[in-house]
Amino acid sequence: MSLQNFLRRLDELQSDAESAFTGASDSDALEQARVAFLGAKNGQFKDVQKMLGGIESSDKRAAGMRLNEVKNAINKAFEQAQGSVGGGGDAQIDATFDPSLPGTRPTLGHVHPITQTIDHLTEIMGRMGFEVAEGPEVEDPWHNFVSLNIPEDHPARDPLDNFYLATASVNDSDRSSETGEGQRLLRSQTSTVQIRVMKSDEPPIRIISLGRVYRPDAPDATHFPMFHQMEGLLVDRNVTMANLKTVLRVFANNYLGDDVEIRFRPSFFPFTEPSVEVDFLWNGTWIEFGGAGMVDPNVFKAVGYDPEKISGFAFGLGVERLCMRRHGITDIRDFYSGDLRFLQQF
Repeated sequence: MSLQNFLRRLDELQSDAESAFTGASDSDALEQARVAFLGAKNGQFKDVQKMLGGIESSDKRAAGMRLNEVKNAINKAFEQAQGSVGGGGDAQIDATFDPSLPGTRPTLGHVHPITQTIDHLTEIMGRMGFEVAEGPEVEDPWHNFVSLNIPEDHPARDPLDNFYLATASVNDSDRSSETGEGQRLLRSQTSTVQIRVMKSDEPPIRIISLGRVYRPDAPDATHFPMFHQMEGLLVDRNVTMANLKTVLRVFANNYLGDDVEIRFRPSFFPFTEPSVEVDFLWNGTWIEFGGAGMVDPNVFKAVGYDPEKISGFAFGLGVERLCMRRHGITDIRDFYSGDLRFLQQF
């Protein structure tokens, strides 16, 4: 083949390829044109390239240079066409797109209302000097009952009122043992944390523990077999009931508002003496929020403290109950339903 005919064929190939790329209406049509002209097996450029072998030796240098120029021009035309139809590089801009309109906000997750409440309670109590303490949710009877001065015949220790683990024996002989060694249960109160802290630390102690507790209650609007408690404990010299009342009053005003009133009603708990029920007057109604009192001397003796030298108070409040009152929620089961329509309100 003469050099002149070879060069003419290259010019035709470049012109045809550029026209095909420019005329492609979408990415599929552009890909078809690319295969037709630049395909590794049956592309037209490949066919013309094979013609280079028939060129006279004296003309091969000029033919090869022109072949490379045409190849680069075709590749450039293809890349430009990609940017126009969205086949690569910058995507094609939709003619109906209006950049002046506000964007669509993506759906993002957020913190569960119970976790929000726990964070809020932690912040309030932290400003009063209380540190957060944690303990295991799987407990033994000594920490859950014995050390808290709960006698063996107390209804709170009944297997029907607790989640004893299936691997633990709960026959009569085991329940009557002093320590319940070998038994395990899901803790029924966060008071177990105060026992662990007092056994490992010396006074003064000022802690709160917030976490899950478990009781086999039938689910209804106000009960659930798993819920959260906030346990508070302050142990030092010369701690009095007045200190307890002050802490709870400051807490109530910070969490529910300055107009919330608080009252204490005499009650009984094995681990406090004297014991009180704590009520908050909120929206014209007295609401029971939990129990409190001065730590019973027997509890101090169980952890090795001398009740003649130190004193302290403890209180336990229901986290769900606080959250429900603050947000006007009427059914505790809503917290654990997984219904996004409910959770997205917070």
